[in-house]
Amino acid sequence: MLYALGHWLHGVYGPFRLLTSHSFLGGVGIVLCAALTWILLPRLAFQILPRDRGRAFAHDSGAAQGKPTGAGVIFVAIFLLVQLFVLPPSFEAYGILALTAAACWFGFADDRSKLSWGEYKKGLIDLIISATAAAVLCHMKSVVIWLPFTKMTLTLAPVIFIPLASVLLWTTINATNCTDGVDGLSGTLVSLAFIAIGGLLYFVLGHEKISGYLLLPHIPDGASWAIMAFSMVGCLAGYLWYNAHPSQLLMGDAGSRALGFLLGVLVIVSGNPFVVFVVSAVLLVNGGTGLLKVALLRFTKVAIFKNIRFPLHDHFRHKRGWSNPQVLVRFTLVQAMLSIILLVLMVKVR
Repeated sequence: MLYALGHWLHGVYGPFRLLTSHSFLGGVGIVLCAALTWILLPRLAFQILPRDRGRAFAHDSGAAQGKPTGAGVIFVAIFLLVQLFVLPPSFEAYGILALTAAACWFGFADDRSKLSWGEYKKGLIDLIISATAAAVLCHMKSVVIWLPFTKMTLTLAPVIFIPLASVLLWTTINATNCTDGVDGLSGTLVSLAFIAIGGLLYFVLGHEKISGYLLLPHIPDGASWAIMAFSMVGCLAGYLWYNAHPSQLLMGDAGSRALGFLLGVLVIVSGNPFVVFVVSAVLLVNGGTGLLKVALLRFTKVAIFKNIRFPLHDHFRHKRGWSNPQVLVRFTLVQAMLSIILLVLMVKVR
């Protein structure tokens, strides 16, 4: 809305051109998302959200029992409304926003349900959303992928790109969901991931001269996708105010599934699927390895990591005696250092 308004009004009064600036729109998105989330969460959470019932298999699950859960439905709704206000219009972007809303809504429906939907049902829904997003992102045309540490690129036909992108999206959705078990952990790690991928899209891939200097492909609408990333950081800042240890409320599947989906989308938009290991390595190791262990045990009867609890944060709390704040700070420090080092290596070593 603001972008279109700026194009319409700048001929009347020059300073209205500011409304077409991606940096200005990104700043507005961050501020609006953070302020609205901070203001509305406590006013709505205790009125409309279901209460967490705890999980018998989770370490220290009683601490979460009875707290409002599904807060993601509130901050994701705020994110979507703000995007309609600040995001430059695009069929592709609006399609992804609609699918983000779908991921959030199905997650919230599970949060509200007295009986869990079950792994297979949720996994199938995640896969359908992921495959639809992959089709939207490739426009049913071949996609060029750039590879790290080399000038080589790969051209993938839709029949190859869609299954591979669907697997990546499904993985980020479920890895983020599995990481949501320590106050502030999932929100903080995903915030770091959005800051890193947003910075890459805005300052590097979205900038024609910088991307050319670094021998990286230029993404003309990279700045628009970065607005999404930075806006979600604003929402997470408002949410983490209330989710800091000891938390007052939880994001639930409504938040974790939508966040994981949007993170995967931005990784795909970057043109390099390996970026997921740069911006969210700890997230993937923490939640993704648990998914691998369960899948192998269930479908092949092969047991791996027998002495390690998953998600990995439960292992450190149960086996090593780490407190929730220790898990949060140490996991965050590792991810922050990895993101800085790997981003520099990825964009400089070509």
